[in-house]
Amino acid sequence: MLKKKVKQQVYILQGFYLFVFFAMGSLYPLLSLYLSEVEGLNGYQIGTVLSIGPVIMIFFQPLWGMICDSTQKPRLILTLTTALAGLLGLTYLLADDYYVFIIAAIFVAVFQSAVIPVSDSISLQFSTREKLNYGNIRLFGSFGFGLAVFSIGRASETSIGLSVIFYVFFAAFIIASVLSLKMPNENPKSKGNILAGVKEIFGLKKFVVFLAITFLIFGPNLANNVYFGLFIEDRGGTYAGIGLAFLIAVLSEIPFMQVAGRLINKVGLMHVIALASAVSLVRWIFYFTQPGLEIIYLSAVIQGFSIGLFIPAGLRYVREIMPEHIMVTAVTMYSAIGNGLGNWFSTLVSGIIYDSFNIYAVYLFFAMLSAAGFLLAIWMLAAEKQVKKPSGAAGK
Repeated sequence: MLKKKVKQQVYILQGFYLFVFFAMGSLYPLLSLYLSEVEGLNGYQIGTVLSIGPVIMIFFQPLWGMICDSTQKPRLILTLTTALAGLLGLTYLLADDYYVFIIAAIFVAVFQSAVIPVSDSISLQFSTREKLNYGNIRLFGSFGFGLAVFSIGRASETSIGLSVIFYVFFAAFIIASVLSLKMPNENPKSKGNILAGVKEIFGLKKFVVFLAITFLIFGPNLANNVYFGLFIEDRGGTYAGIGLAFLIAVLSEIPFMQVAGRLINKVGLMHVIALASAVSLVRWIFYFTQPGLEIIYLSAVIQGFSIGLFIPAGLRYVREIMPEHIMVTAVTMYSAIGNGLGNWFSTLVSGIIYDSFNIYAVYLFFAMLSAAGFLLAIWMLAAEKQVKKPSGAAGK
């Protein structure tokens, strides 16, 4: 009976990730095109609007973590924030001015900022307790994102137009909020307030360095979700072509997420993180060279190699080096730096670069950030070898 219940909970978690990322895949990759082609915003304005979400995440993700810790009801918080984020997504349709778009982006981001870190905390605790592979749960998010960009990209070329992205975002988030009601009821195990947890976190040097790596590697990868559509369009692609490129890129994450656990056990966490960082660097340099459209489609599988390994390796690294009583705070901080600060910085600066130069300069900027992240990963790997500790035991 227990096995059946666990299996049902796995399906619920997989379904939640599927619809949440389907919602985000329907909106964010095409939102830059909507703002540019339908609303006529310039590069700086687009970059500002799209960087609002990451900025909000920096401040609100720790707040949502504190609320979950104090109420001991992360599942309820997740249900409410997911539903409100979907509902507020419709406010984009009411916007007709640059500043109104900023207000809409703020309202959506406040509640959406809770969705990923809270669901990740629940999934991480559940998969650890039941000795399951977190990657097998999270990969449904990649599938949902890729499926959304492909299908909604094609739908946008019909008479429906680009406004369809907001309706799909709303519907998918509402479905996800219903699914979250049946999630495992994993409560945070924090023993103190979030400020004490943050102080303890920043006392761990290796975690601080890892946050810097996350900022430098994950930031450009998330910002790419915004600018990849403009890149494909500049190379001669259509909306459907943008969807195809995203589908290939995101679906390629799935097999790498499935093997990430075994690869980590075989070569070590920091080896996998360094490898994922190097692959990201190669990808951005390649795009900077202005390759042909067909080659871009074929090379989109590089994303699976980088992000498909980095996501499960990053969360496992956090889990293995952090004490249990500040785990939720650590996951929240990890998400705030990668999904928030890194995403905001990369998106905003890229908007300025795009407005001043071109889309290829944006990818040169991505390459520079990734090069710094790769060097930091190599430095951490060398440091771990020097003290002769296995990646999982270090910091305990």
